[in-house]
Amino acid sequence: MNALKKSILICLLTFGFFTAAHAILPIEKLDSFKGSKGYLVQTKALPMVDIEVSIDAGDRFDPSGKSGLADMAAGLMNYGLRGDQGILSEAQIADEIADLGANIGLSVGGERAILRIRSLSRKDLRDRAVKLAAAMLSSPTYDTKIVEREKQRTITNLLEAETKPEFVLERRFAKAIYGNYPLGNTPTVKSVAAVRAKDLTQFHQQFYRSDRMIVSIVGDVDRVQANEIMQTLLQKIPQSGNPIAKLPELQRSPVEPLDQREIQIPFDSQQAHIAMGMTAVTRSNPDYFPLLVGNYILGGGGFVSRLMSEVREKRGLAYSVSSYFAPGKDTGIFKAGLQTKNDQAVLALEVMSSTIGKFIADGPSQAELLAAKSNLVNGYPLRIDNNRKLLDNVSSIAWNDLPLDTMEVWTKQVEAVTLEQVSAAFRKYLAMDRMKIVVLGEKNK
Repeated sequence: MNALKKSILICLLTFGFFTAAHAILPIEKLDSFKGSKGYLVQTKALPMVDIEVSIDAGDRFDPSGKSGLADMAAGLMNYGLRGDQGILSEAQIADEIADLGANIGLSVGGERAILRIRSLSRKDLRDRAVKLAAAMLSSPTYDTKIVEREKQRTITNLLEAETKPEFVLERRFAKAIYGNYPLGNTPTVKSVAAVRAKDLTQFHQQFYRSDRMIVSIVGDVDRVQANEIMQTLLQKIPQSGNPIAKLPELQRSPVEPLDQREIQIPFDSQQAHIAMGMTAVTRSNPDYFPLLVGNYILGGGGFVSRLMSEVREKRGLAYSVSSYFAPGKDTGIFKAGLQTKNDQAVLALEVMSSTIGKFIADGPSQAELLAAKSNLVNGYPLRIDNNRKLLDNVSSIAWNDLPLDTMEVWTKQVEAVTLEQVSAAFRKYLAMDRMKIVVLGEKNK
C-alpha cells in the first residue's frame, strides 16, 4: 500500500471512529405502565445499566410549617423497608447494595424526588438491584426511632449550616425570589422538628404513585428488558390516589424600588457574599436557547464571560463571578453572584449590576455570539460522554416534556441563535428594576 492510500485509509478510519463515538443515540419511548412514562437509550459500551425514577414529589409540596418533609420522605426510604422476605433494616439494605456492587441513591429537588440505580447489566444482579429499589420505592417503614434519630441529625446539620454564609445567602435569596411560592420556604430547625413518622407515611401515600412517575433507563439492556425493569419498579406502587391541590403559579418578579428589593444581612464573614436574580423561564420555553447562548457570554463562560472580565480581570474585585438560568418544568430563575472583600461589596455589586444591565440593554457583539456558539457546540460531546450524563439528559427531556430528538438537534438549535434573538430574549425576561439583591457580610470591615 503506497503512502497516499495509507494516509487516506487512516483518515477515513479516524473520521469513522469520531463519527461513531459522537453519534447521538436515540431515545426510545417504553410502554406505559400504570399511568407512568418510560424512556430508554441503549448503550453497549459497558455492561452497566443506569436507571432513574423521577417522582413529582419535590420540596414544593412540603406542607406549611413542615419544610423538609419531602426530603425526609425520600431520604429515609433506604433506612428500612418491607420486602418479599419481610422487613429489612438499614444495615441489611446497605449490605445487600454492597453485595450487589450497585449504587442506589435518593435525592430531592424543588420540583421532583429522584431514585437512581446503577448496576451491572448481568440479569441476576440487575434484577436483585431493581427489586430492592422497588421495595424502597413502594414500602418504606419510616420507623419512629429512626425518624427521630435522623431528625436530630438533620437539625444538627442545619445548625452547623447556619454558621456558613453560603447557606444563609442561598436561603434568603430563595425567599426573595420565590416569595409566597412554596419553594420560598426552606427547612428550619422548627419545621424539621415538627415532622412526625406519620407525616412521612402520609406524604408517601399521597405522592408516590405511578401516575406521578417517569422511568428513564440508559445502558446495556434492550427494549424488552427495559420494560421489565419499569414494570418491576412500579408493580407494587398504586397507580393513582386522591386529588392533589394545584400549586400556585410562580409570579413574575414585580418592579420595586431599590430599598425594597435589596436585602442586607449582617454576618461575621471574611468576605461579602452577593446574589442577585429574578424569576425567569421554564426549560420548554422557546427562548431557552437564546438565553443559554446569551448567558454564556454574560456570565456562564468562565474566563471568557463579560462578568469575569469586568469584575475580576479589570478590577480584581472577586476571584470568581458567574450567572446562570435554572429552568425547570414549572419554574425558572436567573441568578448572578460573587464573593468579595467586605469593603469592596458596594463597588462589586455596582459593577456586576451595570454589566448585566448593559448586556440587557445592548446585547452581545457578533464576535461574542460566534465564539459562544462555537464553545457550546464543541463542548457538547462532553455533556453526553458517559451513561450517567446521558441519563441526566434523558431524564431532563422526559421531565420537561421536550421532543425526544432534543439531544440530536441541540447543537443545531444553538447554531441557529441570532443576535436579535438574544437581545430580544434578555429584554423580555430580565430587568434590573425587578432584580432581587441579597448582600451578606460585614459593613466597613
